[in-house]
Amino acid sequence: MTISLILPMTAFALAASISPGPVNLVCLSSGTRYPLARGLIFVTGATLGFIVLFVAIGLGLYSVLAVVPAFNTLLRWAGILFLLYLSVQLFRDDGQLPDGQNSNAPGFMTGAIMQWLNPKAWLASASGIAAYTSGNDLQQILFFAALYLPVCWLSLACWVYAGAFLRRYVHRPAVLVTINRVLALLLVASCVYLLIE
Repeated sequence: MTISLILPMTAFALAASISPGPVNLVCLSSGTRYPLARGLIFVTGATLGFIVLFVAIGLGLYSVLAVVPAFNTLLRWAGILFLLYLSVQLFRDDGQLPDGQNSNAPGFMTGAIMQWLNPKAWLASASGIAAYTSGNDLQQILFFAALYLPVCWLSLACWVYAGAFLRRYVHRPAVLVTINRVLALLLVASCVYLLIE
């Protein structure tokens, strides 16, 4: 790999990882609600879940979906239902900031599973692999995944830190309820987009 390819790969990974999406919104919400460490656990799960998805798509999973369209439909509906579930949880939140470690915080597995149900992750993987690798070349895919790993983790962590920054200024439950409801409505909007796409 030459530097002329590494820089565009890294820029693509950054653009795909830091741009708003369902996982980023959950990171932001987690930062406002829970201790920083809890948000970073979710970030680690989401990052590793994405990397496994990225490599799987690079090795041909995307072509399997083209052959079995019913699985693609099932995946889309599972993603929509999962996002709606998260939206309801955010919308119903009472705005009380928890003290210490809270078991309701999204964890490692939630982050990993969410990436597999996240259409943005599938699109980023498929388009990145198509643009920057040649077919099923495992070495190129693993190299791209190795570049993606720190970029994705740092990008998602930025959203958690942004939430933690907001948390400093959110001392009234009514303000946090408003933030959570806006985030919940944005997640619902992403579901509507998936339905009409």
